[in-house]
Amino acid sequence: MTLSRIGRISKAFVLSMAVVLGMSACGGYTVGFMWVLGTQYNQISGFKIDDYTGNLTNMVNSPYSSGGTNPVSIAVRTGGNFVFVVNKGTVKANGASNGDGNVAVFAVGQDGILTFQASYSTAGNTPVWAASDGSGSYLYVLDAQAPDFATTGNGDITVFGVDGNTGRLQLVPNQLIKDSQGHQLNYFEVGPVPTMLRVGGNCVYSLDSGDQTIYPYGIGSNGQLVVEVNSRVKTGTVNMTSINVTGNNIYLTDAGTNKIIPYTAGSGCSLAAQVDGAVNNLPLTENPVYSMTDSRNKFLYVLNHGTTNSNKANSTISAFVIESTGALVPISDPQNPYPVGSGPVCMVEDPSNQYVYTSNFNDSTVTGKYINQNTGQLSALSRGSQFPASGQQSCLAVSGNVN
Repeated sequence: MTLSRIGRISKAFVLSMAVVLGMSACGGYTVGFMWVLGTQYNQISGFKIDDYTGNLTNMVNSPYSSGGTNPVSIAVRTGGNFVFVVNKGTVKANGASNGDGNVAVFAVGQDGILTFQASYSTAGNTPVWAASDGSGSYLYVLDAQAPDFATTGNGDITVFGVDGNTGRLQLVPNQLIKDSQGHQLNYFEVGPVPTMLRVGGNCVYSLDSGDQTIYPYGIGSNGQLVVEVNSRVKTGTVNMTSINVTGNNIYLTDAGTNKIIPYTAGSGCSLAAQVDGAVNNLPLTENPVYSMTDSRNKFLYVLNHGTTNSNKANSTISAFVIESTGALVPISDPQNPYPVGSGPVCMVEDPSNQYVYTSNFNDSTVTGKYINQNTGQLSALSRGSQFPASGQQSCLAVSGNVN
């Protein structure tokens, strides 16, 4: 039996609309784009996120070159039209930087395809993290080694102004401090061995693992960072691995004690320890390295890198309910903590707030989980939860639109 002419035309129309809308017979439309950094080959894996299943499919021409060596951090400009990749660079045998770290700028095209634009040097050496402000006007890049590292051992924040039309970066000088020759500094100093930076409200917080402190700056006009008096926080952690800023709540992970340390943000970017104090991570977990709050600030997810100890789960996500006070209560579920790929290092929620994904260093995969919006429980995706990516993932980022 053959289709009538009208039937053939109708079928062709349906298939054409499926292509236009990014739909398929097996899933829904593309709800967002994901980019995953791989350090082994200095590449960026690009994926489209299926709305109906959470399934990941490769973008055209993926993977892309990272524009440098050892990509470790990625930030998306508000509006999704540009992506910034921090390439840490290489180090010498004595641990000193070779000075080849950079920030690579990519334009985001149709279907999330990346096109390299330019790369920029930071004020210091060994850039390790980047975060964009809410307006998309400024990019804050954390350097492990400030220009005066040889004498101070400190890191710095390099601030760039972002051209919203071209993605070009313009260095923002430090208007408050001059060097011994009377020149404005082109960086903002932080503590020793900084590893992560977060923007929250009008504040920027750097995590300084060398002395286990949080160094806060206020965000002033024209991208300037302002030191807040007596606001630097000595955390008392053993091995602080991440900082998560969500509203007035700030959560640190301590791999040394396997705890989550909650703080409340106050005036002048100050931090106050919450009354209930440190929270124990879940049983059968080890080495928390990252945390993420869902879009509604109801749930906190802690990423556990794992251990070779056979008596403990290797790689998991611990899930907690965030109470009105900011206190954490483990989500009631016999499956909590939830297994993911081996050696996870970074985590993100998709633009539709249905799924969570982790980048897994050891097995070069991305793990996807479905989020129960009512309970915060996680479950496997309907069509498989593991997706291969370019070797040895570091971090990942998502965008739901391109404006």
